[in-house]
Amino acid sequence: MIEILLTALWLMLPAYIPNSTAAVFGGGRPLDGGKTLKDGRRILGDGKTFRGLIAGTVCGVLLGLLQIYYMSRQTTIFGIELPSFGEMPGALVVIFALAFGALLGDLSMSFFKRRLGLKRGAPLPGVDQLDFVLGAWVLTYIVAPSWFTANFTFYVALAVILVTPLLHFSTNIVGYLIGVKKEPW
Repeated sequence: MIEILLTALWLMLPAYIPNSTAAVFGGGRPLDGGKTLKDGRRILGDGKTFRGLIAGTVCGVLLGLLQIYYMSRQTTIFGIELPSFGEMPGALVVIFALAFGALLGDLSMSFFKRRLGLKRGAPLPGVDQLDFVLGAWVLTYIVAPSWFTANFTFYVALAVILVTPLLHFSTNIVGYLIGVKKEPW
């Protein structure tokens, strides 16, 4: 049980960090340039910016590189064997896909939330906590299907789905308390 949980967290670290660091380092020009669609609503909204997308992706990749460095020195933590992201340059592709895919998942959900008439920061329980997981998994599966299926087994994927909402909620509370998020969800 602990091994599955630790494996799930280890594999998802490059996907977990981009959204929170995008909130911390974001701002500036919105990705949609302030444009609206035929429904009169913004494509994405002011919360999705070029700076946030780049900063979040870079932070996720940097964390993944730190994990790869750790794995070059030690392959276990608490006596549990950690999964590898593979050999370079394939490992870099995997961690980039996890980080960038997480942000793409969040962006796609923002698009749908705007279509539903939900304003920036409006909660959509369940979806808000897992949209980035789906984005990270889809993009990673597209670029590295063998690596993805070898590492995200049924139980590891289940652990991610069960634990991620709790982690997401906790980090959002922290972000709200330190003033980088306007809403605590």
